Amino acid sequence: MRILFAVQGTGNGHISRAREIVPLLKNYGQVDLLISGTQADVLPGEPPHYRFHGFSFVFGEKGGVNHWKTYKAMNLPRLWRDVRSLPLKNYDLIINDFEPVTAWACRLQGRPSVALSHQASFLSKKTPRPSGKYNWAESLFTHYAPTTYKIGFHFDKYDEFIHTPVIRSEIRNQEIKNFGHITVYLPAYHDKLLVSYLKKIPEIRWEVFSKHSKQTYTDNNVFVQPINNGLYNKSLSSSMGLLTGGGFESPAEALFLGKKVMVMPMKNQYEQLCNAAAAKHMGVPVIYQIKDNFISSIKDWLNSSETVVVNYPDETGSIVEELVRSYSSKC
Repeated sequence: MRILFAVQGTGNGHISRAREIVPLLKNYGQVDLLISGTQADVLPGEPPHYRFHGFSFVFGEKGGVNHWKTYKAMNLPRLWRDVRSLPLKNYDLIINDFEPVTAWACRLQGRPSVALSHQASFLSKKTPRPSGKYNWAESLFTHYAPTTYKIGFHFDKYDEFIHTPVIRSEIRNQEIKNFGHITVYLPAYHDKLLVSYLKKIPEIRWEVFSKHSKQTYTDNNVFVQPINNGLYNKSLSSSMGLLTGGGFESPAEALFLGKKVMVMPMKNQYEQLCNAAAAKHMGVPVIYQIKDNFISSIKDWLNSSETVVVNYPDETGSIVEELVRSYSSKC
């Protein structure tokens, strides 16, 4: 059996999850990996068979999307050419982790596909949403990378097709310690901005993994380094807690490790606001921007003894097995 596994390359969570899933899929046939997008810092476990520019937003430096760079990186004619050129007829099973080129190529060629993604969980109305009027943003979940079938991942099993997170083996196998530092992963903020605030809490060592710095440096009690998968894993597993954005995999892994977590979703990024709403419902503190009360909010979080307990068993193998059994004959 030939399997195409298409993965979104914006952010690191999709590719990190693919590193776990691809070896499992290989038990059932030949797997071709396809990646589109330009904003990932983590490399896949093997070279992709297809690499497309795709359609990605670009992280800003003050907590949101850099709209100008996103616009400049947008290439709709190229996206359309890639959609039309992708050969799908030789694949027996097409799996999609929120990747638009493959999704629309399937639509164009009349091929069924299976969503295997965090974003698929938002196809259920039972999944937490933020308060406020964001109905216009719901179309992103249904139209960005449309598929025929759906399997989702989220912080909890909100619906029958939703599973708890895929925790990477390298995280599951980490030795858990507490050296008292806080790991920081906020890719939508420039490290210089973060340092200017975190220095005001000198009793804590902050280990910042920055998307915007290509050099390692220390400023008082703040240690900044470029994003590195292995170093991040070690920092997180030996930390007291994680200050992170409103993504999915990073807070899920920290909660799995029993760490304190505070979430700062990107400004006006609906998916991250949804994740923050779910995290808040679980008891994870959420802060929405850096402003006057930022330092006091961080200190309250640091001083709190409350922890969020989760149960994320390793079910990835059984999920992949069920996917292949259920959908290989339909695709």
